[in-house]
Order: sequence, then structure tokens, then C-alpha cells
Amino acid sequence: MKKITCVLAAAFLTGTGALMAQGEMDAYKLSQKDMNGTARFMGMGGAFGALGGDVSVMSTNPAGLGVFRSSEIVTSVSLNMMNASSDFNGTNATGSKTRFNLDNFSYVGYFPTGNDEGIIGWNFGFGYHRAKSFDRTYRVSGRQSFSLADYAAAISYGINENDLIWIDGGYDPYNNRNLGWMSVLGYEAGYFGTNPGSSNNYHSGFGEWNNSGSKYKQDGDTEWLYYEPSNSTLTVSEKGGIDQYNFSFATNISNLVFLGATFAVTDMNYRMYSTYDETFGGSDNLYLDNSLATDGTGYAFNIGAIVRPADFLRLGVAYNSPTWYKLTDYYYAEAGTYIDGYYDNSGKHVPQYDAKTPEYNYSEYRFRTPDRWIFSAAGIIGQDALISVDYELSNFSNTRLYDADGYEWVDETDYIKQDFKSTHTLRVGAEYKVTPQFAVRAGGSWQSSSATSALQNGEYEIFTSGTVPHYTVDRGVSSYSVGFGYRFTRSFYADLAYVYREHRENAYLFSATAVDDNIKDINGNTVVVGSNPASLKDKAHRVALTLGYKF
Repeated sequence: MKKITCVLAAAFLTGTGALMAQGEMDAYKLSQKDMNGTARFMGMGGAFGALGGDVSVMSTNPAGLGVFRSSEIVTSVSLNMMNASSDFNGTNATGSKTRFNLDNFSYVGYFPTGNDEGIIGWNFGFGYHRAKSFDRTYRVSGRQSFSLADYAAAISYGINENDLIWIDGGYDPYNNRNLGWMSVLGYEAGYFGTNPGSSNNYHSGFGEWNNSGSKYKQDGDTEWLYYEPSNSTLTVSEKGGIDQYNFSFATNISNLVFLGATFAVTDMNYRMYSTYDETFGGSDNLYLDNSLATDGTGYAFNIGAIVRPADFLRLGVAYNSPTWYKLTDYYYAEAGTYIDGYYDNSGKHVPQYDAKTPEYNYSEYRFRTPDRWIFSAAGIIGQDALISVDYELSNFSNTRLYDADGYEWVDETDYIKQDFKSTHTLRVGAEYKVTPQFAVRAGGSWQSSSATSALQNGEYEIFTSGTVPHYTVDRGVSSYSVGFGYRFTRSFYADLAYVYREHRENAYLFSATAVDDNIKDINGNTVVVGSNPASLKDKAHRVALTLGYKF
């Protein structure tokens, strides 16, 4: 089990903001990129590392700009229809969202030198590119063994109850560097209370003392028997994206070697809204509403090369650097319980509790994504056909989180190294010209999960950020595409593509955790509190249109 004391120590060293800033699961999510670009690029599965001749290569292998023999202006739009389905302990739920996006707008300038050998030409490019879309809505609903209240009580073990009590005009637990906000909010919302005779050992507010069935602890009662929720429902809505602005140049050396480089400025915009509800027998229930906004900017660079050892063969290699981000999180949460049989220490019936975090809170931090290597090959078959393959390697254990001053969060680094590994992506694409004006295309892309099997299976505790207990673990992405293009004149053309994408994940309502003897079953054995994973499938249907003009 990962130890809560490590997180408390890190929080003490880095300040209150560390308790709310992103954790390892959020870092992984913000490191992802989509297969996105022009309709031709997507129609061929994104396999353009050795082909070039498409503005999308500025974000992968910029050496491909050196293939251009004219200047060009390109823009792409797409319609995205997303559907997420979950299976949670045999109960199915769905969520959907439809969006219209401007995917890219790019310009490439071609400047020939007039030479037949050596440097034949220079190419410069500027482009806007939607590198990642976060848009989706998913829902998980069903019955499980433990409550979020059990989880909040378990992670609060060892915290003195007095440290959780807000004093009007005096002490504010949200300003205590040693406390996690989930413990503070859960206590204020009535999720849990102390065991008799203890000031730092807690039990869920939903349950009863063994054997007695009484509202009060009786002599001989030593165990709190927790209630299982009759239903738990999580609804998450995400939106926003990563916008990338590329500044690229490339050169053509004797039509044999093409070299290129890109400097990229990225703009991060992420929004998450979630609602979580649990119902128990009778009218007992709890809720938790979270909102999180992440904004910031970053920068990166790409370099690459393409060689043409024969007229029918092109080989490519590219290095995409990490993206270095400076980010700010804004967050707010509300929580509450209704426990019909709850009485306070004076015997007063007090069933309703509501609480909320302070408003307008934010934390600043720095973030480095992993780098990527792309190795490519393309075969040119006569004048009418081509096939291309890309292999991409990225080690997500190299992801890093830092505080606002650039000091690394050592514990998060250790968790990332333990929980993540290299991911492998294979992209394949083909094109055939039916006529000189009309071409058809097809492609596919397969990306493995970078999460270890232990992480996917929820075998140990995962520390999430702030008051957001839920998280998802990637299990792989695959996509399939078809498309066609038509040249209306020597200058003007249009491309259309359809992409089907399926992303598989495990969704956890909250992490597994076990803290000393905090929770016992009826036989007195320590219980590992946790939520079973829901199998989550994101299915996206996308239609993209690109218009281009050569001059």
C-alpha cells in the first residue's frame, strides 16, 4: 500500500497548493494527444512520418515540409460525435456529446533556391493545430460494497478531530498545510465521525454498532458495521483542449535528404464537472459535486529527417521533445449527507449536513510531459499508390510534476515511475489514385496502455488531487479511418475523412485504501476500502473536411 504519510509530508514541504494540484492520473491525462490533423492525414491513420507533403507533419516530423513544391494554405473542420458506455458490477450506463471543431489552419511557404543539387529549397510553415480534445461525458452507476464515506473515513485516520473543526473567526482547516481537503470537506459534510474513545480514528456516518442496532454505542459493542450503498452514480463532463501553434522550417537537400524543425507553443484549457450520489436504505444519502479548471501555456520542439534511398522508398525519424507547461488549477466542491437516524452527542436529531470548500481557490505548478520518438517508412508504388507505417515510442514514466518555483514533487515522481511504463503506437495508412484527380484512403492506429497491470487492476492506493476522488486508467486506444480527396483544379482541392476511435479505460469512483484497524468486517478482520472498476468505453465518430489552396 502507498502510505498517506508520504503525501502529508509532501504537502507540508510544498504548501497548501500541493494538496489541490494535479496528481499522477491527471498528469497522464494532460499528456495525451489525439490523432488529429488534415482529413488526408486522418484518413491515412496519421502515418505520415516518412511521407511528408502535408501540413500536419509540423506536429510530428517537420522534415515532411521539405517535400512541398509550392506554397499552400489549408484549413480543416470536423464534426465529432462521442458516446461513452460503462459496465459497473453488471449495471450499464451511457453518456454522449457532439461537438463541431476547427481542427487546424496552416500556411506553408516554399522558396526554391534555383539549385539542382545541394539545398534545392527552403520551406517555412505556421499552423494552428488542435492537439487534444477533452470533450466527453460519461456516467457510471450501480451497486458497490463501500461508500465514499468509508473512503473518506479511512484516509482521515490519524488526523486529530480538532484539526478538522472550523472555528468562526478563528481556525480554518482548509488553511492547514497538513490536511487533505477531502478529509476536511468529508468531515464537515457528515461523511464520517470519530470512534468512541478516539480523537483520530473514524467510521462512516452510514452504519450501526454491532449487535445493538441502537443509535448509541452500547457496552460490548466494539465494531462499526458499515452500510453498503444501494446505488452509487458518478457523472463526469469534461471539455476543453490543447491548442498548439507551430512555427516550422525545413529544407530539401538534393531530393535525397529532408530536414526540419518545429517550435511549438501550446495553450491548455481543461474543464471538469462531476456529480456523485449515493443512496442507502430509507432516505439516507450523500452527494459530492466537484468543478476543476486547468489553464496554462507550454512550449516544445520537434526535429526530424527523411531520407530517400530509392525512388520507391522513404525512411523517416523524428524526435518530439517534452512539453514544458506552467499551469494553474481553479477548484470548488460541495458535499452533503442526509442520515435519518443520526443523533449528535446531546441526543439531538440532526440528519442534514452540507459543506463546501472556499471559493476562488487556485494552485500553480509546473508540468513536463514525456518525449516521443517516431520511426517511419513509406513505399511509393508506381504513380498511383502508396503505403506508410509509423512506429511511436513514448515512456510515460518520464512525466514530471513540479511546484510553482520548479522544485520537483519527489513523491509524485516515485508514483509515476511505479505506475507507468512505455507506450507503443503503430499507425498504418494507404492511398490509391483512382484517377489523377480522385484518390481513396484508409488507415488504422493502435496505441497500447502505458499503465502497469497493477494500476489498471486497482491493486493499491492512488492519491488523487483535492476533493476529486474519481479517476480513470487507460487500457489502450484504437482507431480506423477511410477517406477520399478530389482536386478540382491544379490549385484547389478538398479532402474528406471518417474516423472511428475506441478508447478503453477502467473508471474508479474512489481508490482502494486500508488504514490500520479503521474498518472491520463482522468477523473483526481489517477491510480494504475501495471501489470496483467500471469498464469504460469511449466511442467517437468523426467526420473531417479539409480545404486547401496551392500557389
